[in-house]
Amino acid sequence: MGTDMMLLDGNEHDAAGARRRLEPQRVILILTNSGSISESLIDAVEREFPWVRVEQVDAVGAACTAFGHPVALILVDIALMRKAEAASAELLRMHPHALTAVIEPYDKVLVTSLSDVAVSPLIRSVLPMDLRLDVWLSIIRLLLCGGEYFPPGFMLQAKTGDQKMASSANNGFAQTRTINMAELTTRESQILGMVSHGLQNKLIAAECGLSEHTVKIHLHHIIRKLGVHNRTEAAARFRNLHDSGRGMNES
Repeated sequence: MGTDMMLLDGNEHDAAGARRRLEPQRVILILTNSGSISESLIDAVEREFPWVRVEQVDAVGAACTAFGHPVALILVDIALMRKAEAASAELLRMHPHALTAVIEPYDKVLVTSLSDVAVSPLIRSVLPMDLRLDVWLSIIRLLLCGGEYFPPGFMLQAKTGDQKMASSANNGFAQTRTINMAELTTRESQILGMVSHGLQNKLIAAECGLSEHTVKIHLHHIIRKLGVHNRTEAAARFRNLHDSGRGMNES
């Protein structure tokens, strides 16, 4: 093991604790045509995360291109959210490891609803712009580490039963999830159930009498059919559907 260490602040620290600033290695891509993020805020981000370069574009087409470094995070202005979602396949192809968050003007008055995010092929977090700088940068750090963030008001919306979500429970979102689940074969449903209980591919393969390669192929088909990005999201959808079913049976 070498004597150098890299911490989450993007700086290298040698054995004596001296800090060396790194060259940019990742990109935060901001998609906005309204100046949602100021130059001073961009400077603050690049000072806080010296291993990051911020790139700002004002059109979805410009975001669907390669940059000097891999894109780790995409921030999409709420005004361009629908256009970005329409181009989600190309965005995800060009930036397969990027997490995407929608930029909201305010924490207290949210334009995006829980159902919007639940059915979005792209958006995984909601980032208000009226937070204190230190809090806002902490959220950016979380997103860069692969975490997700939703404002407290967003979660309150979920707890109190957002009307838009409730109205779609019988007609739209819930039916879409059920239809997607119905497309799974018996074997795929069995494997997804095991994934939802935390079993890894090796154990699933042993339990089903399959090779690990075959399990991976089944998981690829499951992820494609459900329209999710990875096994974690597929397992979450499986659990949510079954929890919803139990709740309706108990009521």
